[in-house]
Amino acid sequence: MIKCMSLFSQILSEMSLSPVSFEQLVLKHGNDRNAKGFTSKAQLVAMIFSHLARADSLREITNGLLCCNGKVKHLGIKAAPKRSTLAYANEHRNADLYEEYFWKQLQHFRSRNMLEKSGKKFKFKNKLFLFDSTTISLCLSLFPWADYRQTKGGVKVHVLLDQSDYMPSFITITDAKIHDSAVSKTLNLKPGSIIAADRGYLDFEQFSRWNKSKIFFVTRMKDNICYKTVIHGCGAYGSNVRSDDEIILTGINTKIKYPKKLRLVTVWNEEKQEEIKILTNNFKLAASTIGAIYKERWEIELFFKTLKQTLNVKTFIGTSENALRIQIWTAMISLLIIRWLHHLSKMKWSFSVMSAMLRLNLFTYRPLPEWLDRPYETPPAVPVPEQQLIFN
Repeated sequence: MIKCMSLFSQILSEMSLSPVSFEQLVLKHGNDRNAKGFTSKAQLVAMIFSHLARADSLREITNGLLCCNGKVKHLGIKAAPKRSTLAYANEHRNADLYEEYFWKQLQHFRSRNMLEKSGKKFKFKNKLFLFDSTTISLCLSLFPWADYRQTKGGVKVHVLLDQSDYMPSFITITDAKIHDSAVSKTLNLKPGSIIAADRGYLDFEQFSRWNKSKIFFVTRMKDNICYKTVIHGCGAYGSNVRSDDEIILTGINTKIKYPKKLRLVTVWNEEKQEEIKILTNNFKLAASTIGAIYKERWEIELFFKTLKQTLNVKTFIGTSENALRIQIWTAMISLLIIRWLHHLSKMKWSFSVMSAMLRLNLFTYRPLPEWLDRPYETPPAVPVPEQQLIFN
């Protein structure tokens, strides 16, 4: 007879065994102060289920939990929530609870080496971060608070990705109208850090502050920036580096904002058959390394693609700002879970296949480690009495 719990139940149990106490965070934020039977723990379980099972409506979430043989006690909750109850909780309970829970769990996972390391390793010891944002489009008639364009609403999710494990070190959710460079001013980076960003973050005033703090930036140069080449350097033979120059800005405003020298590395993109001009304040690393750092920035694009394709961050079950923030932060918690399972599994699955297989087996009753390593084995059948069919 099968004596284990469902995979979903085992995942929730493993999360609860970490030193991060969800109940203490609930008390801190006061989310259960006026709760009438439906706790924040039950809300968390329902929202994680919505992401892992790709249940993108209140009806699918509640019916999906009810289908678990009508018993959800093994998930740590008393009963499956009603649609109205879950909707009310998402609208009124503080989303900061789930934000803090995500960061504390991520810190715990990192401290225990429970996440997969980056496949791309650089020789330098500097901490490398990848910075970008993604816009989530919303229906303006349903989300009037998220005014973006005349007939369109939206929010932006700004992420600073740690290159060592491709998980965030900073996330903020803003109106879609907020310019990307405005968010870069809120980052708290340590001296020696390297930040790679697209040209949307080109802000020479901010670059000057980073340079004074000994923070290195690697970004793409805009075509309309005026500059003068001080020292011209040629690329190495057989390399994609076309030139490695030292420049000074000559624009009326830019030379005031950043009066010091900069480095302009020109590399050839074979795939797109074009030259890419990369701007940096790092004069020590090889030009090819600077090019590789900027190329690594593509990983944050893959991060956003993964987030949108495997979790519910495009279809929202609530229309208030608080409900949207809860759904995004519980999506980040769910992403952390899948990344952890992907690290544990010996199967050479891609991340998308891993999330799909988990979705199809949430209520499979097998030991989690066994399923992660041998998912295609048939679980032992529950013995049943033999029945004899009698035909009249």
